[in-house]
Amino acid sequence: MSKQIQPFTIRLPQYDKEFLCAAEESVLDAALKHGLMLANSCRNGTCRTCLCRLQSGQITYQIEWPGLSFDEKAEGYILPCVAKPLSDLVLLDWVLSQA
Repeated sequence: MSKQIQPFTIRLPQYDKEFLCAAEESVLDAALKHGLMLANSCRNGTCRTCLCRLQSGQITYQIEWPGLSFDEKAEGYILPCVAKPLSDLVLLDWVLSQA
C-alpha cells in the first residue's frame, strides 16, 4: 500500500490567507483554485509576474531553470507558476492581480 502525500499549507501572511496545495500542482494553480487573485501571466516561468519570496519551506520546479538569476534564487525569490511544494510554505511579496 503506497503512502499518500497530504497537501501542504501555503501561507501568505501579508494578506492573512492560507490555502492547501497538492505536491503535484503548482503553487499558483492552487492559489487560483482557492479563489486568490494573485498576479500571474505566462504560467511557464518566464514573465516573472508572479515573482515572490520564499520565507520558509522547500519547493521544486517543474522546469529545469526558471527565469530567475542565481542571486535572486539565493535571496529566496521563487516563481510560483512553476514551483511545486515539498513542504508547507510561507510566501512574501506576492502582489494581487490588477484584473
